[in-house]
Parts: sequence; C-alpha cells; structure tokens
Amino acid sequence: MKFMKLGSKPDAFQAEGKAVRYVSSELATDVIINVGEVKFYLHKFPLLSKSNCLQKLVLKANEENDDEIHVVDFPGGPKAFEICAKFCYGMTVTLNAYNVVAARCAAEYLEMTEDVDRGNLIFKIEVFLNSSIFRSWKDSIIVLQTTKSLLPWSEDLKIVGRCIDSIASKTSVDPTNITWSYTYNRKLAEPDRIIEDGVKFPEKMESVPKDWWVEDICELEIDLYKRVMITIKSKGRMDGTVIGEALKTYAIRWLPDSVDALVSDAHAWRNKSLVETIVCLLPSDKGLGCSCSFLLKLLKVAILVGADESSRKDLVNKISLKLHEASVKDLLIPARSPQITIYDIELVQCIVNRFLMNEKCNRDMDVEKNEKGTDNFVLELGSLLNVGKLIDGYLAEIARDRNLTLSSFIDLSQMIPESGRPIHDGLYKAIDIYLKEHPSLTKAERKKLCELMDVKKLSMDSSMHAAQNERLPLRVVVQVLFFEQVKATAGVRSLSNNNNSGDASRSTTNTDEECEMTIAENCRTLKKQMSQMRIKGNEPRKNGKLAKKNSKNSRSGLQLLPSRSRRIFDKLWAVGKGHGDNRSSETSGSSQSPTSLVPGDTKSSASASRHRRHSIS
Repeated sequence: MKFMKLGSKPDAFQAEGKAVRYVSSELATDVIINVGEVKFYLHKFPLLSKSNCLQKLVLKANEENDDEIHVVDFPGGPKAFEICAKFCYGMTVTLNAYNVVAARCAAEYLEMTEDVDRGNLIFKIEVFLNSSIFRSWKDSIIVLQTTKSLLPWSEDLKIVGRCIDSIASKTSVDPTNITWSYTYNRKLAEPDRIIEDGVKFPEKMESVPKDWWVEDICELEIDLYKRVMITIKSKGRMDGTVIGEALKTYAIRWLPDSVDALVSDAHAWRNKSLVETIVCLLPSDKGLGCSCSFLLKLLKVAILVGADESSRKDLVNKISLKLHEASVKDLLIPARSPQITIYDIELVQCIVNRFLMNEKCNRDMDVEKNEKGTDNFVLELGSLLNVGKLIDGYLAEIARDRNLTLSSFIDLSQMIPESGRPIHDGLYKAIDIYLKEHPSLTKAERKKLCELMDVKKLSMDSSMHAAQNERLPLRVVVQVLFFEQVKATAGVRSLSNNNNSGDASRSTTNTDEECEMTIAENCRTLKKQMSQMRIKGNEPRKNGKLAKKNSKNSRSGLQLLPSRSRRIFDKLWAVGKGHGDNRSSETSGSSQSPTSLVPGDTKSSASASRHRRHSIS
C-alpha cells in the first residue's frame, strides 16, 4: 500500500474522553471549533494561514460575539478535520488509501487552496493521488470503496470517476505485462497465490490468466461494480468470456446460497437489485460470456427475488442462444403459484420456442448470404440434436409429476422437430415413465400419448423393452414386433447373401437390390400371417406355449442382427413403410388384436400373450 507523510513536527494533539481534542502547547488556545460531537481547542493563526473557510467562519463568529465555531456537515467527520488541523500546525500526518479521500474532501470544504498558501493540502493530496494511488491496482480499489461514504463530495471532485478509469484501464493490460499484486484463488493448485508487487517471475508471468482481476473488484458494492464493468466493456478490449466469468464470480460472492436468505425481507431488495444489475451487464455475444448453466441458475434466482419482467425476458433470450449446452438439472426450475406442477413447464416451453425461432432465423440468413452454409448447417443441426436429447431427458424427469397434464407433456414433446429427434429411445423412456406414474389414463389418452413415438426409430434394446411392456397399448406392441421382424429377416437374408457371394464388390452391389426383394417378400408373408392371426380365449395353454416358442425364435433372430449400413436402413424403411405401416394399423385396429407373430399356422391367444408381456423399466 502506498502512503505519504506530511509535516515534520511531533504530534501534539491530545484527547479528553471522546468529545474533546486539544493541542498541547505553551500558548493558550484561542478558538473552539465544533465538528460533529467533538470539540477542538486550537489556535487561530496556523488554521487561518491555510484555510480560507475558517477565516470566514472566525470573522462571522467575532461579529456575532460567539466563542465557538460550528462546522456543519463536514465531510469525513472529526478524523478528517484533525488531519487538516495537524497539517496546518506542521505536525506529522500519514496519508494512505484509506484516509486520503476523506482528507481531500475535508481540504476542499476548508478551501485549503494554492490561493491561500503555496503548497497547500489540496495540491499535495492531488499529487499523491495521481502519482501513487491511481497507479496502484489495489489502492485504486480501496480508494473507490471509501468514496461511498463521502458522496457527493467524492463524486464532485471526480475521485470516483478517476478510480473507475484507473481500474478499468488496468484490467485491459496484457497479462504478460502485469507486475502488480493481485488476488486469484480460482483454478489454481495454490489457493492463495499472489504475484509480488514489482517483482517479475517469468514462470509466474506466463501463467497470469486473462481474468486475474475479477476477484479483487468483487469487493465493490453493486452500484460501483456496475460502473466499473460498464467502463471495462466500453473500452472494447475485454473478451466476453472474461466478462461472463467476472459476473459469475460476483454473483457467487454476494448471492446467498439458501432460498430463505434470498427472499428474506432484510435482503430482498438488495438481491433483486443485484440480479437485475448482473443481467444488464451480461455480454450480448452469441457463443461467448456465461455458460448456459449459470444463466439458468440466475433465472431461477431472478424468479425467486421478483426481478422485473425485462430482466427475466432478457435472460430467456440469452439462454435460448446456448440451450444446447444446458443439462436436464439446469432446466428443473421450480414452479410458482398459481401453477400446480412441480416445475415451471411453461417457462421451458418459452425457452425452447425462442431457441427454435433463433435456429430458423439463422438458417434463413445462411440461405440469403450463401456463405459457409455447410459449416453453419452442421453446427445448427448439432445444436438441434442436443436440444432434442435435452428435452427428452427433461420430459422423463417431469413425467413423474402426478399434476402434469397430458396436454402439457404432448405440447412440449411436439416442439422438437423430426430432425432434432432421429432416435426415439429418450422419448420412449419419458412416455413409459408417464404411463407408469399416471395409471388412470384412458385408452384413448394412452393411444394419443404413444402416437408421439415412431416405433421405427427405436433401437433394438428399446424395441425389445417395448415388446414386453404391459403399459403400452397392444397396437404399439404389434407395431414394434412387426418392424423388428422385418428388420431381423432382412438382416439375416443380407448376411446370407454376403457370405455366399465370391466376389466382394459384386456382393456389396447386389446386397441393396436383394434387400429390396427380401423386404418386399417379407412384407407379403407377414401380411398373410397377420391376417391369419386370431385371439382364442378357450385355448390359453396350447397357444401360450406356441407363443412362447415363437417369441424365443423371434428373439434369437433379433440377436443375429449385425451392424447394417445406412443404405440398407434407408431401403428397409422405404419398403417397410410402404407395406408394413398400413397392414400393421389395420391389424392392430381390429377388435381381435394379435399378440405375436407366428410363422405358418401357429396362433396364440391374447390372454397368454398379455401374461407373457412385462415391463423391465
């Protein structure tokens, strides 16, 4: 810390209790000055030789025959006045970052200018501020903190503005050129590592991070912090990521951990102001600044403390730009009255809707500019896929809520376009949980819920799970079995063709052609099998055994499936959809729904099939 000593005479000020201060001298004091609750017994000559204000006050007191002088609203109080009085006497005074602002404001009040005496107190303090204080990183922060209690004097004297400019300028310095002391406790092996002032250590200088300054300014109160951050941003030399890290660190430093402390009457207004300030300081750059996880946590706090609508809307917009980075846990925002659900579903729908709007705007701009279209398309598709997985995971979490309506579940699920959900395993899991937690759903509601899912987009594991799931409508189970049978037969046939072919290149070429024929043949066979199947309630044992045997054979066929190329999949779906979908719907829609697919004349009863199906979720 920088300091400056003024005067050379020994300190002769003495005290009687807390309310009286006097100078020990052979000469009797001839003036009494009241500053606040303290009386100063002093001598006129040294005071009047330095202070124009005291000259006027003494003259006025003489005219009114008043023995005492009353100084009203003195900046800095008795301590600051004592510093000025000691300077007038030539006694030793030490100025530092903690008292220099009070002394400067007091000297201004007393009009201790160069017009009164050369080398007066105002001049000396200004030299100290400009040559030492404003050149020191930590002293500038300390001085800025002390200005709060000395408003409006410190503001009028431009001390606040000069401190802020000094701090903002230092944050923009190249980290390799930093030689001053700073605090940095984050992400380091040594928790209290400090760079020594004025000493250069090459290995330490190389490791100075870009956000070295964020912890030190966290000590500022919110209004001063806001002004510092605005000045830093206005210089245009600070990376948005560093700005985001600074805001995150400040929020962690000042926002309480518990909900009760956040909403308590004693701190509610301060927390509300803090959140609104942080939101207005957030970087606007897409892809830079704060993480989506931090933004969502900030949104939760903003809702709790009752932040204004504009702040919450701004947060939603920023979150939508980085939604693909979020986790399911981040999206679990507690609902507020009058909502009856556990989590705020409407808010998440709003965020997803905003995300989709942003994606559409980006695609339209890419088409118009026709620049880097391919790269941007890949990035946007990756973001959409991530959001699709995120929402499926979120649906699985909120599905456990008994108060979640079917319409809310369906609306949120349908917000994700087909391109964002190429695999329906996550959606199937969410649907299964919803069916489990809402057993009172009607048959029509269960059917409507399951229509969200495309069984052709289920993985083999999910298909096998769905085929044994008692909670799914029988129609869905039949569809799953049908498409898995098509895939299994086509896969085995293509494997056999590949193994029997002598020419590898010819085998690869013929596989696609033969696959079409295989699938078409399978579809015709399966249609015939489906039409022959009936539900016979009077033969449960016999048909049950046959169904079990057939299930075993079908499962073994599924297990023989190898990894298949995308071309085979494309042709499989193309042919399967043309033949299988309609037949599956017709069969499953009949009053006598099949429960298994059995070759030849084999049939199974509904009761045996339902007994066999179970859930392994």
